[in-house]
Formats: sequence, structure tokens, C-alpha cells
Amino acid sequence: MSSSTSGSSEPEPSDGLKAFGAVLKSFRKRAGRTQEELAPEIGYSVHFLASVEQGRRYPPPRFVDQCEAALDAFGTLRMTANQLTRQPGIASWFRLWAKLEQEATCLHTYESRLMPGLLQTEAYARTLFDARVPLLSDEALENQVAARMQRQVLLRDRPNTAYSFIIDEHIFLRRTGGAEVTRELIDHVLEATAPRNIDLQIMPLTQSVHAGMNGPIRLLETLENRWFGYCEGQENGQFVTDPKVISTLQTRYAKLLSQALRPAESVGLLERLRGAL
Repeated sequence: MSSSTSGSSEPEPSDGLKAFGAVLKSFRKRAGRTQEELAPEIGYSVHFLASVEQGRRYPPPRFVDQCEAALDAFGTLRMTANQLTRQPGIASWFRLWAKLEQEATCLHTYESRLMPGLLQTEAYARTLFDARVPLLSDEALENQVAARMQRQVLLRDRPNTAYSFIIDEHIFLRRTGGAEVTRELIDHVLEATAPRNIDLQIMPLTQSVHAGMNGPIRLLETLENRWFGYCEGQENGQFVTDPKVISTLQTRYAKLLSQALRPAESVGLLERLRGAL
């Protein structure tokens, strides 16, 4: 059976967030500062600061650094923030998939709309979130960017996981964020997919019809050799467990692998695209 759960993109409260909020409040009071005094100094609203102290908002890295400096917290705030287990800016309906990503033995991703989150640069991600409709608040935007960047440690921290990415060529040709952002993106993608456990294949525009015409595909295998899929829509996501659906997605992905450019050819294409910028 497959399941689909909709929810807000606002992270849920956790004991870790409450603990960080309590530590922050303690250092603020120790410094003799009110929320109204501290907020403008660190560049955040009083409402955002209050929400963090109450454990309702995730503290982005810049927020932690600013508070650490303003309150002379001896590194305690950074240390406490590093212990947070909650993932900032990750929608509740994506959280189960994100957890499985951290334990997967292999991860397959076909994307036809935008660069997969695991391969985005900060500038590219910021461009996407800055253009979100309806507009995000400054704090929400920072949360989303921080979440996107945090997930990318998977590529560095799991060298025994087999990653496969198939990306449509037109994603690079769109030049999201402009030529400079696209140039940086191509460099980053080439560097991030260089390790031998990560395969990158480009679906060229010359492939007029392929097995991914129905949309993006995400598949992963767990340590217990169980397969799961994930499909993302406009405002919700579908976590797929039905073996028949998984089998269909696997068949389509296998076909995509044969239709896309081989890894070496894909690198050559990206280098040519970069040279044309």
C-alpha cells in the first residue's frame, strides 16, 4: 500500500529545540538583555527570537553565530545547536523519506524540473526559495536554505551508499539564477558526483521521448533490502511502499539509465555547457 501525507512545511517542536531555546534564554538573561534589545542586534525579529526560545522555530546557523557573539556564550549555543536532531525547514510529509535517506544503501534520483536538493549550491537553492509563491519570510527562507545545505552531508558522510542521479539537460539550460549561478552549479555538480560511489547521467534534449515523461522518480533501498519510493507534488508528497508501484518505478528507472548519456559523456556535456556560459 502507498501512503500520502500532507502537512505544513513548518517543522514540528522537539525536545532538542526546547532545550536549545532554554539555553539561549538563560544566556540572554545572564547578559541582562531583553528580547527587544537582542533581536535588532542579531538581525532577527523579536517574534523569531521568541519563537526560538520557545522551541517552536529552528535556529539557522547565522542566528546561532550572532547570538553566540552577542551573548558571549563560550561556544555553548553552537554546541547545543549541533546536537539538534530535528531537521530545519523540512516538511512533515518529507521527513520519513529524509530519515530513510540517512540509512539507505542505494539512492536513485531522476529529476526533470530542477536540480535535486542533494546537488544544489546555496546560491541556486536561495534563488528557488526567494522566488517561492507565496513569498517566504526572511527567517523562513533562511530555514529552508539551511535545511537544503544540511541534507547534503549525506553525499560526504556515506561513501558506501550507491548514489545514482539522472538529470534532464534543460535544467542547466534554464540558467536559474543567471549565468554565474549556473556556472557555479555545474562546477559543484561535477565535483559532488566525482566520487566512485556516485553516478551522474544527463538526459539529453536529443532524447525526445523517454521513460521519465510522467515525472521525477526517487527510489531507495534499506539495509534490510526493502525498497521505497517518493513522489513530490505541489503542496504534498506521496511515500510509496506498494511493491507493484515500486516495481514499475524500478523498471522505468532502469530504462532511463539506458536512455540517458553515459557518465563520461554526461561530464563532457556539462563541461561544454559550462564553456558556453
